[in-house]
Amino acid sequence: MMRALIACLALALALTSAALAAPSPDEAFADAATEHRARGLYTQLRCVVCQSQSIDESGASLAQDMRIVVRERLVAGDTDAEILDYMQARYGDYVLMLPPLQANTLVLWGLPFFILLLGGVLIVVYVRRQARGLASELSPEEEAELAALMDEEGQ
Repeated sequence: MMRALIACLALALALTSAALAAPSPDEAFADAATEHRARGLYTQLRCVVCQSQSIDESGASLAQDMRIVVRERLVAGDTDAEILDYMQARYGDYVLMLPPLQANTLVLWGLPFFILLLGGVLIVVYVRRQARGLASELSPEEEAELAALMDEEGQ
C-alpha cells in the first residue's frame, strides 16, 4: 500500500515538473522548424538563477524572459550562432551549457589534476625519506641486538 502511494506521488511529481518546464502556448511558434530551432537553443542556454538547468527545463521567471529574448532574436532573423553570441555577451560564459575553451577554463580544468599529481609526488618523496630514515635510526647497540634476535629466530 505504501509503495503504491510513493509510486503515485513520484509519478505526479514527474508529470508536474514536465508540465511546468514545457513552454506555455504563448511561447510556442506556429512554424514547426522555428519551434525546433528555438527548443534547440533553449537546451544550449543555462538558466542563470537555477543550478545546471537549461532555460528549456527551468520554470524560473528569468528563464522565461530568456526564452522570450531567444524568440525575439529568431523572429528578427538571427542565426543560432548570433543568438548564442548575443546571450553570451549579455549574461557571460556561464549562460552557455557548453562554455568555450579559454585560458581561464583550462586552468580550472587542469588545476585538480595538477594538485593530484603534486600530492602523489609529495607522498612518494615522504615515503622514500621515511624508508631511508628508518634504516639509519638504529644505534650500533640496537643493530647488534636486532641481529642477535634474528639469529635466534633463524635457528
